[in-house]
Amino acid sequence: MAKSLMVLGTMSSAGKSFITAGLCRIFRQDGWKTVPFKSQNMALNSYITQDGKEMGRAQVMQAEAAGVQPDARMNPILLKPTSDSGSQVIVNGEIYGTMRAQEYYTKKQELVPHILRAYRSLAEENDIIVLEGAGSPAEINLKSVDIVNLGMAELSDSPAILVGDIDRGGVFAALYGTIMLLDEAERRRIRGVVINKFRGDVEILKPGLKMLEDLTGIPVLGVVPYLPLELDDEDSLSERLSQKNADESALLDVAVIRLPRISNFTDFEALEQVDGVSVRYVPKRSELGMPDVILLPGTKSTMADLRWLRQSGLEAAILKCHEKGIFLMGICGGFQMLGQTLSDPEHAEDGGTLRGMGLLETETVFRSQKQRSQTAGVISGVSGMLESLSGCPVTGYEIHMGETVCTGNGVPFVHLQDGRADGCVSADGTVCGTYLHGIFDAPEFSAKLVQLLLEKKGISGTAVPQLDFAARKEQEYDKLADLLRKNLDMEQIYAILEQWGKPE
Repeated sequence: MAKSLMVLGTMSSAGKSFITAGLCRIFRQDGWKTVPFKSQNMALNSYITQDGKEMGRAQVMQAEAAGVQPDARMNPILLKPTSDSGSQVIVNGEIYGTMRAQEYYTKKQELVPHILRAYRSLAEENDIIVLEGAGSPAEINLKSVDIVNLGMAELSDSPAILVGDIDRGGVFAALYGTIMLLDEAERRRIRGVVINKFRGDVEILKPGLKMLEDLTGIPVLGVVPYLPLELDDEDSLSERLSQKNADESALLDVAVIRLPRISNFTDFEALEQVDGVSVRYVPKRSELGMPDVILLPGTKSTMADLRWLRQSGLEAAILKCHEKGIFLMGICGGFQMLGQTLSDPEHAEDGGTLRGMGLLETETVFRSQKQRSQTAGVISGVSGMLESLSGCPVTGYEIHMGETVCTGNGVPFVHLQDGRADGCVSADGTVCGTYLHGIFDAPEFSAKLVQLLLEKKGISGTAVPQLDFAARKEQEYDKLADLLRKNLDMEQIYAILEQWGKPE
């Protein structure tokens, strides 16, 4: 059976996901067969595995760091918020149901057998499992039904390390307060503390580290400097979503509409890495301006977010940009919004029928059955501005509950390998949509699209290289592993793995 180590945080966004990924990479580099595990994840950024199962993007990122294929067992429960008080519940990659928070709270313990089956099967196949917690383990109102923090550590009999974010301030209080709110048995599982996102001279910090160790009796395993990395973020707490102003030195200004229930914004991370491209997220009309490109992202609630787009005035602003010839592209829910009508006869979302933005000749009907698959195809038959993309291969994955068909003069965007058609393009090529999440990860497509958009803007002679985004991510995982090796006591971390469960 695998040895295990849990990574906890004093709060959300303390850096648990990146520390977990870095440890997965280190253990892999050291020759151990390693996998990540997060029993419960709440996020709208999800991914479809090779066998058509749905899981959180953070565990996909960690699986990549560990050098293994993403597996839904690594994230047995995924909560995808559909409203302020309800979520779609995904269990081991399949839809389990949609529940309000109180209903899920009362049923959490029923899901423990699903969690344990996933964990134990992974433990039989691997050497090390690095578990990640969620939020804080000191949420004392939830401890009695905890299945993701120290409750999961108990179920798996795992030691834990606690990560605090010093960049936000108050890290000593956060670490000490978290530990003191735990009961004695829980505190015994905390075998080390990590201070994350440090900027400055660590020598100034050392007296505080010694005092923390004296107060808690728990060793500080290291201080990790702040290092920005181009890796998938877990959810809407991502710092990238706060980027609202275009880089003045950029050649191409790309505006992503920040919908209230935006999902899979990781779709645009590859674009952010293309030289000369500035990607910003726009939550209101006054910040849109006149960009070169407008992208409508995926959303967990297409009809509700389309109403918001309309009520906020952003729809009118987008239509004005379209009239001026600005290129507009929608992905998944954003694609659905661009069409003529959206109908929901089975109440998969809000029910009823809603007028779309009318920029593509499509009609969407929502179904209760979710389409989940990894997908590949070729762009063909497009005309107008996008004609040079014909013949370009694309890949991605589908996660949607709607079926969209081209009507009238609508032309499909991609012809898929399985014989289906995907997406739609306007006759002049200034508007297009697709269901393919991750389409910008295809190097040839991204380079060609940016090239033609620059030429449309009148910028010629600028060669856009094809970037190998997968190779670049591998480099980022290695950078993260190097950072942790230099700043964490890895000898002590290995000792925690080896000694846990042995008589003291």
